[in-house]
Amino acid sequence: MEETSGRITVRYGGASGGSGPLTLGQDNMIRCIRRDRPEQINQASAWPVPDGTTVTAALDALRALVERHEAVRTGFPPGSAADAFPDRQEVAAEGAFTVAVVPAGGRTDAELDALADELGGADVVRPFDLAAVPRLRFTLVADGELVRRLVVTVCHAGADGAAVTLLIRDWLDLAAGKELPPVTSRTPLQVAGQEQSTQGRRKSAAALKHWESILATGPSAVFATDGITGPPGPLTTVLLRSRTAAADLATTCRRTAASPSVVLLAVFAALIAHRADRTDLVLSALSANRRRAALADHIGTLAQDALIALDTAAEDLDTLIGRTKSASFSGYWHSTLNADKVWRLIGDIAERRGARFARQVVVNDLSLSIPETLSAARPAPAADPDLQTLPDQPLPVRLMMNILRTTGSLEFVLLACPQVLTREDTERFARAVPAVLAAAADRPVPLTELAELSGVRPATRTGEWHRVGADWIDLGAVRALLADALGPAAAAVDLTRTEDGLAARIATDDPDLTPAAVHRAVTAALPGRETAMAPHHYTLHPRPDALPPVWSALPVLAEGTGRAG
Repeated sequence: MEETSGRITVRYGGASGGSGPLTLGQDNMIRCIRRDRPEQINQASAWPVPDGTTVTAALDALRALVERHEAVRTGFPPGSAADAFPDRQEVAAEGAFTVAVVPAGGRTDAELDALADELGGADVVRPFDLAAVPRLRFTLVADGELVRRLVVTVCHAGADGAAVTLLIRDWLDLAAGKELPPVTSRTPLQVAGQEQSTQGRRKSAAALKHWESILATGPSAVFATDGITGPPGPLTTVLLRSRTAAADLATTCRRTAASPSVVLLAVFAALIAHRADRTDLVLSALSANRRRAALADHIGTLAQDALIALDTAAEDLDTLIGRTKSASFSGYWHSTLNADKVWRLIGDIAERRGARFARQVVVNDLSLSIPETLSAARPAPAADPDLQTLPDQPLPVRLMMNILRTTGSLEFVLLACPQVLTREDTERFARAVPAVLAAAADRPVPLTELAELSGVRPATRTGEWHRVGADWIDLGAVRALLADALGPAAAAVDLTRTEDGLAARIATDDPDLTPAAVHRAVTAALPGRETAMAPHHYTLHPRPDALPPVWSALPVLAEGTGRAG
């Protein structure tokens, strides 16, 4: 080990190495890393430190942790394609990493917690070099030789949330001087090999068909209402904890023979459908592959969504719980897929359908991956339910539920876009979950009671809203889409609702403009416009001398769907 101005270099070696293709999860996260801001991808947190841990013992434990897990030592060098997108993973058998050491400075425990949060917040915005290892950055807060806090920033291409929990478990044992048994879970290289096998390719192809079916027929946007005026803003974030709700959840699970994850997803879906004023939903569930026993203890990233289509038009919550069980199983089973093919599929369907899928509603069940010992160590809630406001989060979704704990105490974080729920409505929505569970513990709850139980009002659609297939569309938003996509090429636009969808008449100065060119421009402008849709038929006319035109008097330059084929 070498120490220089508050940074200690730790060398590791003698571990396994190798190289191979990317896993599907790695490929997905690398795409996210290259597209999104670091704070949307990286995760920083304070890991618990066993009492009496010295700096030397902590460094030895961190070295052992890095040597123990190949995912931590995996780099992604630039690939040979024009965009240099990595196409391989390389596991380093030896190397070095640095650990920052910050003096505790006589701070109290509360002040040390605040310092750890500050250090994590400052580090999480720093991007990771994809080619460099390890995929973790460490900061020790030390009082002389005694470690008081450990702050770790994790690159999501190396470990997802469940893997971080497993890393924390190993860290605690190593820091306490325990000898760990050999790792038996699949390494990322082994996962990649299985995914590239005949069986793995067949499973991925089936998953793509599952996605295609839902993307082609389900709602492109769950929340299509008056309040959706643009891309999501920073999300209001609240943490709810309740011991009573955990007991009600357990009773409901026994009564309906469903798991806590299924019951909570059904309650979440019922409240979403009530707020969105619709019965057909498409939800994304994170950490989907963690549901597979063979990958439950995998150290790596399995960051792929399960896409769940759910019909909430049910008489009562019990019926919806049954549907949710079936729909979530299908979504989880079909969640191993190629991210590049998914994005191309989304684009292809948007071109055909005229509406682009928006990942608006997300659920992330971490309850099985967070050790109960860590959850139980937190102070008991001051009230029941206890609601705490957390800092706003910049995430590109409309509504998200992170389930942290279901036994002993129900704990979840709700994140809501202010265009969907005001801050007061976000808190009301969060409190509605234990309220619904309290009723469901005793009986099948008619969904007509949700308004009274939740206090959440359905959103409204005023003006020129039309249901087109599975989508609610605002004709005003479609006109804005056409105007922005075509610019000065469109002198005037007329939009009507027909039996076949939307029809647009466009007066133009450009005699060479075609329906196909119009549709390409409109489809390219769709991302972020969740209440708009590309028309299904275009008729092009020459620009008249006077505006607005008398459309029936204009000659037709060209007409058609604009779609390929």
